[in-house]
Amino acid sequence: MSESLKAHPFLLQWLSLDATGQVHAFSGKVDLGQGISHALRLIVAQELRISPQHIHMVPASTHTSPDEAVTSGSLSVQHSGAALRCAAAHWREMCRLQMAQRCGVDVTAVRCANGKFSVDLKNQTASYGELTSTEMWQSTIDTTHVASPQAAQELDATFSQPTALRPDIASKVFGEFEYIHDRVLPNMCHGMVFRPSTLTAEVVDHEMQALVHHVQAQNGVLQVRQDGLLLGVLTDTEYALTKIVRHIADGVTQGKFWRCHTEGPDANDLSHWLKAQTLDTTVVADITNEVPTNVVQDLRAEFQRPYVQHASIGLCCALAQWTEDTQQLEVWSHSQGIYNLRRDIALAFDMPPENVQVSHVEGAGCYGHNGADDVAFDAAWLARLAPGRPVRVQWTRQAELGHAPLAPAMAVEIQAGVDAQGRIVEWTQTVWSQGHGTRPGRGKTPALLGTWQTAQPHPVTMAVNAAMAVGGGSERNAQPPYDISSVKVINHRVLNMPFRVSAMRALGAPANVFAAESVMDELALRCAQDPLTFRLAHLRHIGQERAAAVVQKAADMARWTATRPSNQPEGWGRGLAYARYKNTGAYCAVVVELVVAEKVKLHKLWTAVDLGHVVDADGAANQIEGGALQAASWALCESAQLNPQGIASHDWESYPILKFSDMPAVEVALMSQPHLPSLGAGECSSGPTCAAIANAIFDAIGVRMRAMPFTPDNLLKTIEAETPSAHS
Repeated sequence: MSESLKAHPFLLQWLSLDATGQVHAFSGKVDLGQGISHALRLIVAQELRISPQHIHMVPASTHTSPDEAVTSGSLSVQHSGAALRCAAAHWREMCRLQMAQRCGVDVTAVRCANGKFSVDLKNQTASYGELTSTEMWQSTIDTTHVASPQAAQELDATFSQPTALRPDIASKVFGEFEYIHDRVLPNMCHGMVFRPSTLTAEVVDHEMQALVHHVQAQNGVLQVRQDGLLLGVLTDTEYALTKIVRHIADGVTQGKFWRCHTEGPDANDLSHWLKAQTLDTTVVADITNEVPTNVVQDLRAEFQRPYVQHASIGLCCALAQWTEDTQQLEVWSHSQGIYNLRRDIALAFDMPPENVQVSHVEGAGCYGHNGADDVAFDAAWLARLAPGRPVRVQWTRQAELGHAPLAPAMAVEIQAGVDAQGRIVEWTQTVWSQGHGTRPGRGKTPALLGTWQTAQPHPVTMAVNAAMAVGGGSERNAQPPYDISSVKVINHRVLNMPFRVSAMRALGAPANVFAAESVMDELALRCAQDPLTFRLAHLRHIGQERAAAVVQKAADMARWTATRPSNQPEGWGRGLAYARYKNTGAYCAVVVELVVAEKVKLHKLWTAVDLGHVVDADGAANQIEGGALQAASWALCESAQLNPQGIASHDWESYPILKFSDMPAVEVALMSQPHLPSLGAGECSSGPTCAAIANAIFDAIGVRMRAMPFTPDNLLKTIEAETPSAHS
């Protein structure tokens, strides 16, 4: 039984039926653009034996939805999907039993198809609405109905893979979809909260007082409030607010209103800084099946990933309304965790959680912990200055890049030994990184940026890692997925956070897989083996069949050969990498083809993925493509610029991302396993893509990149470091 179902065991918590026969399905998981709502519709439709068009996924709200914590970790289908499948199957079988009793037949004589229950001998039919009682809605879900023999017999191809277009696609393509940025409420006003670029700072009092007086005198200004490090402004119109933002932005950039200084890391020597901090050390794994002997090849290498910004193209936005007489706060947000956000907002304002309602509205995708929760706090904070009026807050690009959490920098060191037979017999992977989680709703105090910056601030939430049972954080995918007799994984969590850090897509997996799969290629070279052959030789253990299959499939898709093709241009290369996400999730292998000239130009990515049972093939492929392309941007472009005054990359010039013109073709093969549980798709391609690009660069020019991003400058530095004679 899924954790979601344990917490919410009653049928009415997941499904309802209206007078028109439309089924309403409830989920605490939210759609961030990944299409999870559609996948859940298909699951419910399959179990109820009705068309997906008759299923309405109710937008998540703390008022109506089950609490399923945060939409993260590629777990929505596994958690919410499993719960909805059980709920729908329970409802179907309860109605089947009711139909059998009505007709006086054995339950095995009742068929369910197209939303109707029928008994051939009786020539009778009935719908869900006709068979469902009040008592049935209040019943506890029986999970055994999913595997009922009767249901298995009647499930034909029509329902095993229900087909339907995502209902939101057309409106999004034609610009008609209402995102949170488009929502207009009656009598709505507009606001912005200005703050320093570091977690701590000093207000320049005379400059701040002059600024407050200046802003109060502007047309359209409703309220100006300074509280600690925060300066809030409310205006009647968005236009009036825009003028004020422009006036203040220059002063913020110049450090005019706050004195900011932090003892942060040197971007050119992140590894040294990480290792020099106070550390919380954990031995994640220490496995010795046999004592290594006869090590003939020994390799030690260190890899590095910089701080990375979310850089969502869509800006964070939220709306809030405060009702004074009832002490009720309503918030509209694109947060990943509406219940977690509600809890922390209640803590921030010392309110009962039941007096706060948070409703999810689609907005900027986050693929990690971006500023969605923080801008929701900003809207709620300002809404209390204008009781009865909805307040809209949308961050600027500068705020988006400057205030959202960073993905932590990471250093990964690997020591590996190979015996005379070319078998890896020892592997030690050591990780240095800050924790990968400062999400709201998980601590005794609120983890919202604004709550740390008021005159009476809450303590700053230190970044931590999730438990290994759910995949870990900085140690995610640090344990190699191969058959190795002796493995040790050590994680050093850095206990210093000069800049706020938190989760980004796949957490520590991209850095760990980049390091591990680079080492796999290096070991293969030392053993004079093809990288594909070398990997397959370490995936021959019982239980590794699915891993070996995706590696072979990706190689076949790319027409991999043991010898380098002779007809390719100078600078051409290809690379292979594999990982099983969290070592418990989806299996993914990636082959990259590229050319290295003035810069790295990606030509094509081939990706083979085993997701178990695939619910929505198109949606799954889109997630895998998106994860791979975002990882390609990390690998080739992205690195946060830092200075003692805070984050220095505030626009697309200082923080470039991969452009559409640089996007490679991506081919995805889904190796569906209908008889096996579904595995999440969103994050599995991130790690292998980064690693495959690094391996392809080595194949192209013989230079091993050990630090992301692989920019032209970093390529040149690495080449010069490996060939000192080039200066002579």
